[in-house]
Amino acid sequence: MADNKTYTAALLIIGNEILSGRTTDANVPYIAGRLNALGIRLSEVRVVPDVEAEIVDALNALRARYTYVFTTGGIGPTHDDITADCVAKAFGVALVEDAEARRRLEERYAETGIELNEARLRMARAPVGAVLIDNPVSAAPGFQIENVFVMAGVPKIMQAMFESLRERLVGGDPLISRSIASRLPEGMIAQGLGEIQARHQGVDIGSYPSYSSAGFGVAVVLRHTDRAVLNAAARDVIALIRDMGGEPAEQEM
Repeated sequence: MADNKTYTAALLIIGNEILSGRTTDANVPYIAGRLNALGIRLSEVRVVPDVEAEIVDALNALRARYTYVFTTGGIGPTHDDITADCVAKAFGVALVEDAEARRRLEERYAETGIELNEARLRMARAPVGAVLIDNPVSAAPGFQIENVFVMAGVPKIMQAMFESLRERLVGGDPLISRSIASRLPEGMIAQGLGEIQARHQGVDIGSYPSYSSAGFGVAVVLRHTDRAVLNAAARDVIALIRDMGGEPAEQEM
């Protein structure tokens, strides 16, 4: 149900492994793309360590600022998986073992013949008042509390969780994008691009320089919810590039 309201989101990535460089986050592009298709703008991404105070402070700041907050990481069975504890603390509620989450884990582990020990039962915990998020990959659920959605960090599991919760999300008109590239260096079009932005203030216009063996180049990416408005701005960018002696080329987004 699209409307004129702007719906926004933040992603809170939790884990020392991201900050140390041991693991490269692969979830941002997926979440950003899925949210955009739903008419929800991913407006901020934060990465925080496995430190309670850092997680709680970031979560409280983000959930007050954005329509939705998504977290990834820190809901596994080990001692450093403290996301559920931190979410409960941020909301000022108790963290309890969820009976339905336990049932799902018991069913899955019975099927596999693996022991459901105390460590694995940590994955059945959720804050009081939370609603579970299905996990068709490994059964251990995520959960939602108010506008916060808590998901696994493993990309395959996170993606499955996101697809199971997307019906809960209400968005507006999706952003439409156009990308126009040229071999001109960014500095040549900078002033003209600023003038175009002033004329089309509702259009998000970004300039992204590049360098290759062929020399410098730039891609201008334009985003708006209305195709006619977007195309008007794009025509001005194309004219600017040609006026500067360049050859504009549309790129796939």
